[in-house]
Amino acid sequence: MAQPRIRRALSRANPYYDGPVSDHFDGRRFHNPGGHPLNGFSALLRWQFGKDTRARWPQQVTSPHQGTRPEARVDDLRVTMVGHATLLIQTAGINILTDPHWSERASPVQFAGPKRVTQPGIAFDDLPKIDLVLLSHNHYDHLDTITLRRLQAAHTPQVITPLGNDTLLRRLVPGIRVSAHDWGAAVPTGPLTVHLDPCHHWSARGTRDRAMALWASMTIEGPAGRILFIGDTGFDRGRPYEVVRRHGPLRLAILPVGAYEPRWFMSPQHQDPAEAVEGFLRCGAEAAIGHHWGTFQLTNEEREAPPQALAAALAARGIAPERFRALHAGEVWNPAGQGAAG
Repeated sequence: MAQPRIRRALSRANPYYDGPVSDHFDGRRFHNPGGHPLNGFSALLRWQFGKDTRARWPQQVTSPHQGTRPEARVDDLRVTMVGHATLLIQTAGINILTDPHWSERASPVQFAGPKRVTQPGIAFDDLPKIDLVLLSHNHYDHLDTITLRRLQAAHTPQVITPLGNDTLLRRLVPGIRVSAHDWGAAVPTGPLTVHLDPCHHWSARGTRDRAMALWASMTIEGPAGRILFIGDTGFDRGRPYEVVRRHGPLRLAILPVGAYEPRWFMSPQHQDPAEAVEGFLRCGAEAAIGHHWGTFQLTNEEREAPPQALAAALAARGIAPERFRALHAGEVWNPAGQGAAG
């Protein structure tokens, strides 16, 4: 148990969260217990100005599935890729968005920073009524203030997020209905329960708030089965996948497969497609969707490299390709296990 006087002294330096010391919170910053240390500023400079080659992406790519119009409600399970880490999950009559992002840039400003290459697979005005938002962490490609304000104005959804992000969201989106939870929490919402668990990542909105809000994977438990959503993670010896097994069998795992090069820099925070396949096997999911690729160029690999590497990793493990699909914007996952349609 932490000494309260020490905790209070440290917490004044954290603008988002004031809570007890734990195995992943030192009173000021969160961390990955037993995990690989995250890169510092010198490593960032080495990546940005070193010899690693950055692929040239096309300025614009139109998905063949663009303009999907979702159903109003779905009783069983239907998942539509919007783009990057944004997916519409429809199950048990509840409409859920993960890490919603409709803006043109993943950046603190809209005149600079990573620009959208592929437009959202669902137009914002074509969204069904959104009941729930799952927000995995606060990086700009996952927590988009502009989109969250639009959702608040049009849908007033409930938001579930890890510790500290609630403080940030209340500042950025007045009136937002948000609750923040620690790893190990089980949050009931209607017919569903959302479990928050560890993943190997970090957080920041600027240069002075690194790791001051928590990150998490989320498992949705409901009548149509369990769905794992990981917004970002390093593989971390497979530990993020082992822990979710305690919730029971997974019907679907939604896993990041992009933004992984160069490996020397990215491996602590972003798994590569081969690691995603290993994670898929370890968590025991029936099927998987690959996301976090093809929308914003954040790292060095070519735009089409993630689905190509995913296909190779599946073939090497003897896994049928329809079991793990890297979906394009607007593409719809078929819960019958016949791949995707849309």
